[in-house]
Amino acid sequence: MPDTVTRIGDSLLQHGPANRRVYLMHLAQGDEGEMPARLISLAQEKGYTKVIARIPAGACDPFYAAGFHLEAAIPGLYGGEEDGCFAALFLDPGRSTDPKVTVERSLLGSGERERSVAIPEGCRIREAGPADADAVADLYAGTFETYPFPIDDPAYLRRAMADHVRFFVAEADDGIVAASSAEIDPEGRNAEMTDLAVRPAWRGRGLSSALLQRMERAARDEGIRTAYTIARAAWYPVNRLFAGAGYRYSGTLINNTQICGRCESMHVWHRRLD
Repeated sequence: MPDTVTRIGDSLLQHGPANRRVYLMHLAQGDEGEMPARLISLAQEKGYTKVIARIPAGACDPFYAAGFHLEAAIPGLYGGEEDGCFAALFLDPGRSTDPKVTVERSLLGSGERERSVAIPEGCRIREAGPADADAVADLYAGTFETYPFPIDDPAYLRRAMADHVRFFVAEADDGIVAASSAEIDPEGRNAEMTDLAVRPAWRGRGLSSALLQRMERAARDEGIRTAYTIARAAWYPVNRLFAGAGYRYSGTLINNTQICGRCESMHVWHRRLD
């Protein structure tokens, strides 16, 4: 059963037994003071072992006072001006370390790179719509054993499409062979580049790069100033993809996400689009 997306006050969060965490995805103005205690109380009540909050830098003090610490930071995440922080609290000390997690030094570049992406012959990149939800969900179901959100559910994808999530696909003669999404925050003028999946027969042919470039173009058209991603630390190809596209390493969320059958640490990468 997927984790639940709900609200405390006017703030948006996800929690549940799959990830065994509370994830504050949007902190509403006015909720700052009481939010750390309410998140911790929810985690204790449900027996979760981590609380993670994505918040503006100016809202961090109440979280730090409650015992949270910084795991990652994105310059200019909010409106291109205020930094965004991923602040974490571990209720089980055993979850707070991951001795296997590393970042390849070769990926830690300047964050400024020019790219030329060639789309494979017989394939085209386009934006997906509600009519594509069944095919996209099937692609995700065949790619991820587990995932933090129910992207293998066509109904969930249709709801996401109606709520500032723009999906893109690579389509060949045999149907949709790759997909991705840009979760647009119009108010914060940022976008999370996520949900990348490519069918095995089409991997290694540049489709992820082409989808990422198309998502960035769409985000710029909406006035988005900062793009970021939360990538599996253990999966070198996805980290190489974003580093090669000019994204810079922002930090690591330790033992954060249930994906592909296990709880994994996640690297955060960011890039300015303006």
